[in-house]
Amino acid sequence: MLAAGLVAVGLHGAPAVTALPALRGRLLHRLDGVGPPDRVALTFDDGPDPRSTPHFLEVLAAHRVRATFFLLGSMLRRHPELGRRLVAAGHEVALHGGEHRNLLLRGPLATGRDLAAAHELTVAVTGQTPRFYRPPYGVSTGPALLAARRLGLRPVLWTCWGRDWTRTADARSVLAELRRGLRGGGTVLLHDSSCTAAPGAWRAALDALPHLLDECRQRGWTVGPLGDHLDGT
Repeated sequence: MLAAGLVAVGLHGAPAVTALPALRGRLLHRLDGVGPPDRVALTFDDGPDPRSTPHFLEVLAAHRVRATFFLLGSMLRRHPELGRRLVAAGHEVALHGGEHRNLLLRGPLATGRDLAAAHELTVAVTGQTPRFYRPPYGVSTGPALLAARRLGLRPVLWTCWGRDWTRTADARSVLAELRRGLRGGGTVLLHDSSCTAAPGAWRAALDALPHLLDECRQRGWTVGPLGDHLDGT
């Protein structure tokens, strides 16, 4: 019984090691979201949020760039019109789960129900069937991966992020953090909402976004959603 319990715990938590960027970079390029070297995927987590997401949409429209938004079911349920606006603007929606909770602290049944409900809600509200899944905090579990597979979702994390959720973040710090891992073929993570972060932290990502898009363009990289970035990989 003890041995079986230890095995179950291991199967539950072992995938969480993929949250370590160094390990992903060496062994798991598919999970990192690595695509063609002339492209960069732009992704946002934690929305949709009426206080912040519309500002990101304005910047993206001005630069004629589409992105992938990993939505929280709890936020989409409150703001369905904003989810529909994302799709109408040509952006891709993906799943970030129903609630922003560490999956290591959730059981298999709750994890499966949470993801299935978020998937159903996203399809019903936006009319778009999600293709990608990113667990909260980038921490996955065995049950989450099984649930994602049943729903036809591909788990994708990131190759660089801006650490834009902290109270002290600003455009300069976000850009400096992004540049540590920014490269052709990469997947960028920013946040279009501060619902799980320091209040107002989203402004740092918003202020950094035009500079990021300009830099990618100067390097000859096409910025777009994950669907375009990962087709064929």
